[in-house]
Amino acid sequence: MCTARRCCAGRRADKRLNNNKMLTGMTLGKTRRHLVRAGIMIVRLKFILVAAVFATGALSLSPMTGHAQEAKRIGQYGDWDAYTRGSGNGQFCYMVSKPKTASLQSRRGEIFFLVWHRPGQQEFDVVQVDIGYPFKEASEVEVRIGDQSWSLFTKKESAWTYKQADDKALVTALRKGSRMTVKGTSSRNNPTTDSYSLKGTSAAYQAINKACGR
Repeated sequence: MCTARRCCAGRRADKRLNNNKMLTGMTLGKTRRHLVRAGIMIVRLKFILVAAVFATGALSLSPMTGHAQEAKRIGQYGDWDAYTRGSGNGQFCYMVSKPKTASLQSRRGEIFFLVWHRPGQQEFDVVQVDIGYPFKEASEVEVRIGDQSWSLFTKKESAWTYKQADDKALVTALRKGSRMTVKGTSSRNNPTTDSYSLKGTSAAYQAINKACGR
């Protein structure tokens, strides 16, 4: 059954998807967005990240177009990497990791968990899941750290929290925890569970804060 908050978020997400051609591309990719936070629509840019150097654990990012500014890797912190991209109102700073284990991994695309800032738009601590498959319509993602869990709204192959307070609580738990699980359901009704290490999250978070002047 479609809840009011999910239907509202979905309708506004579709509107953002139809209008996102005016937005600047991030890595290799498409802009998409999104979501209602406290009744206000916020545009978020979709990150499509490709891991090019697995031996070092680094993520190599390429721009969508020739004029797009390349992402600059701030550093690797445990199992997380920190990046910055752009400047001024277009600056993004983000930390990202891939799961240590992932269900049905051979059938899926790239899988990432991100936390990002966009100071020019007053967006901070934004949590994003890129799952590597199309989500089942109207399904939610469950993110669990210890005895705490959060439900995320889904669209296409990505998911975000419903409200800013959830972002902040989730980021706090990320920095204090050791393991995180992310559960989703594909459009083919296949459930998946991904397990992430949280080693290095505090250092990576401090790095993106510094890069974005927080």
